[in-house]
Formats: sequence, C-alpha cells, structure tokens
Amino acid sequence: QVQLVESGGGLVQPGGSLRLSCAPSGRIFSIYLMSWYRQAPGKQRELVATIGNSGTTHYADSVKGRFTISGFNAKNEVYLRMNSLKPEDTAVYFCSYNRYGSAPLWGQGTQVTVSS
Repeated sequence: QVQLVESGGGLVQPGGSLRLSCAPSGRIFSIYLMSWYRQAPGKQRELVATIGNSGTTHYADSVKGRFTISGFNAKNEVYLRMNSLKPEDTAVYFCSYNRYGSAPLWGQGTQVTVSS
C-alpha cells in the first residue's frame, strides 16, 4: 500500500516561512488532484490549497497571496510554500491525493507552529 510522507513542518516565528513537502512511498498512478489540508486543535480539518493535473490551483481565502502549492513533478510530489506565517496558521498539515478509481490517499500530518 502506497503511503504519503510529509516533511518540512516545525516552529517558526510570525512573518517567517516554511516549505512543506509530500511524497509517495512508492509508484502511484492516475492522480488528478493534490491537496493540502490543515487541522488546528479543537477545529475541523480545512482545505488549504489544491492543484489539479492541468495545473489549476485553488486556495482558501485565509492563505491567498501567502501560500503557493506546486506539484505533479516526475516523482508525483506536492509542495506548499508558506510565507508571512501567522499564529493562526498553527495546525497539523496533511497532504492528500485523489486518484481515478481509488480512494483518496492521506499523509500522516506534519506540525506547523507559528509562535514568537
């Protein structure tokens, strides 16, 4: 069973930047959408950004202009560049892949903490 492995989380000061990465543990096919979600303590998981296999991107209003998603490279990796981080961006971040004919894949999550 292919798994998604995230990395790049950590502690950063307000205004700082982080780059999250997500890679599959093995070969994977028929991906049509790559996404990043986040879940803060006591809150529901929310969609942060998506990128389709055509290159179309979508962002939550709260991160527009600060976060950039990229993906669908030769290794089927997805990245989330996060700039101008705010304390309210603190959450566990999850990557997810949607595939034709298969259930979505989820990563295990990586913690992002924005604090001075």
